[in-house]
Amino acid sequence: MLQIEIDHLNKHYGGFHALKDINIAIEQGAFVALVGPSGCGKSTLLRTLAGLEKTSSGDLRIAGESVVNKPPRERDVAMVFQSYALYPHMDVEHNMNYSMRLKRRPKQEIADRTRVAAETLGLGALLDRLPKALSGGQRQRVAMGRAIVRNPKVFLFDEPLSNLDAALRVHMRSEIRKLHERLKATSVYVTHDQVEAMTMADHIVVMRAGVIEQQGSPLELYDRPTNKFVAGFIGSPAMNFVPVTVSPEGGRLVLEKDPSQSLPLGRKLVPDARLLAGLRPEHLAFLGGPGDLAIKVIVEAVESTGSMTFVTASVASQQVVAAHSGRPGVGRDSEIILYISPNNVHLFDAETERAIR
Repeated sequence: MLQIEIDHLNKHYGGFHALKDINIAIEQGAFVALVGPSGCGKSTLLRTLAGLEKTSSGDLRIAGESVVNKPPRERDVAMVFQSYALYPHMDVEHNMNYSMRLKRRPKQEIADRTRVAAETLGLGALLDRLPKALSGGQRQRVAMGRAIVRNPKVFLFDEPLSNLDAALRVHMRSEIRKLHERLKATSVYVTHDQVEAMTMADHIVVMRAGVIEQQGSPLELYDRPTNKFVAGFIGSPAMNFVPVTVSPEGGRLVLEKDPSQSLPLGRKLVPDARLLAGLRPEHLAFLGGPGDLAIKVIVEAVESTGSMTFVTASVASQQVVAAHSGRPGVGRDSEIILYISPNNVHLFDAETERAIR
């Protein structure tokens, strides 16, 4: 059953077209991430879902009912903001149940819902504290608790973890996902961090300049990006792109700035076509197997995190990064061979940047 349906939605600010013909269908209970660089329109789309922004055209349905002309309070959605937006003069308990008190819900219902939300989020011992006495992670939990007590049809998260330190972000990612699975709620989560999206979401929507570039499951976007932008955005470190030209017979990729190197893909391509070869850092290996392609590179830098080693190298005047789970023992300025399976080489048209299957 579809919980959210966005149908040909557009948003204009004067002459600026912020959202362009957006179409998304979200199943009930799904966790959907909206990702993209700053200014791509993901927060505008979330605010439009919440009713904080009006649509210019198109339809928006929640649980089968159009909410385009409904104010935020009638949409039955709850939003968790990046800034927490807690009332500083209210303790945790009153911050969490403020919306219910405004609606004059029965006192026992307010108490029961607050207690359940507090237990769910591990806030039971903090109900009498003011926000200033809480850590960043605790404040974010209170903001989530305020959304939970409303028992909405849809949870909306607007970059809720961006104010937290790295270790706490990882912990809170897990907590939000567990909470989602426990509540069986429909969640829409905005983030610029593709790692958050990949690890938390069932469905990812990648946006750029107000347009949906691609949407699908995390692994679908990783394995089959529709264009260079999605390929470079999904995956960390980002995909390497090397300009190549297809050989006259159509079976090899010749590096444009180093014609002495070529990659025999074993499949027929349009002869003399100009392409970009996409090579993921984690697919570039220091030891090759049968059928692997070999690329000669010059090492420029070696960075180790202990568990991972990142080797930055140059090939055909192009910088590439290789990620290795071990410690390859290579040195700066050394010439080495990197290997990659032909199946892991992504191809994109040099002009349109669309993927070539």
